[in-house]
Amino acid sequence: MKLTKEQSEDIKNQQSQSNETKRVTVPELEKILYEAIPALDHGFVRVVDYMGDDTSIVQSARVSYGKGTKQVSTDKGLIKYLMRHWHSTPFEMCEIKYHIKLPIFIARQWIRHRTANVNEYSARYSILDKEFYLPSSENLAAQSTSNRQGRGNILEGEQAKEVLELLKNDAERTYDNYETMLNERFDGTTIDANKKGLARELARMNLTLNTYTQWYWKTDLLNLLNFLFLRADRHAQYEIRVYAEAMLDTVKKWVPITHAAFLDYRVGAVHVSAKGKKVIQQMAKGEKISHESSGLSKREWNELMTSFDFKEKIV
Repeated sequence: MKLTKEQSEDIKNQQSQSNETKRVTVPELEKILYEAIPALDHGFVRVVDYMGDDTSIVQSARVSYGKGTKQVSTDKGLIKYLMRHWHSTPFEMCEIKYHIKLPIFIARQWIRHRTANVNEYSARYSILDKEFYLPSSENLAAQSTSNRQGRGNILEGEQAKEVLELLKNDAERTYDNYETMLNERFDGTTIDANKKGLARELARMNLTLNTYTQWYWKTDLLNLLNFLFLRADRHAQYEIRVYAEAMLDTVKKWVPITHAAFLDYRVGAVHVSAKGKKVIQQMAKGEKISHESSGLSKREWNELMTSFDFKEKIV
């Protein structure tokens, strides 16, 4: 990721600000406030504002004055209890706002999480940057034969080279045509003074989905954790997972107690159905149980066996 001189200066100016406040602040998050955390080849994640911390969650849960209890251990116990028993509303008391630069095709996937306030860069008003996402060779894979929405084996050799060339050439060609229709370069210079440019809201339709866009994304902590639970998961698409992992690191800096509870009771936890629970209980007693007698489908059975590292999988 490479920032322009103007972007770097803007970040430097924002980070040099100093404001007095009576609200809670988090030193570790303050250290990276406004900083551009790299994502993919040209993207980034920036925390630009936040409200609350771990004590805000405790305070709202108890509806008390001040900063919750005096003992961190007591606050930690309560947050773990809230997370463990799915008491969600106290986590809604904290909010965070990100500035994110990402490829359009990931933005379209991301926007399905309808639990945030979003304001995207307007290609009706401004010209999009001449930047495109191109996968690295280790992330260029064929369609999975077992998963209709996932990747399979890595492409190699001439085929991989051909695909990358197609992606690069198509993106550059359509962007050149975009500039031609606008009669304007991405730096604002006019191409032909004797011609009128097509409206930006029309010209943008020609761009490829790997073109970068930007948005401000503001959400509360509860919905951020729900987003991260899905998108930081190893089954999520690699490109959106890169952003989720960067954001998960900001959560650790912001609300470390909540972050630890989230990893313990959500990310690292195993959730089973009533039938699955019965299977585990029977196996713990040393009883023989098969897929046929479990009442689980083949997929359910294999998922359960994988979750507990059992060998009784069905091929």
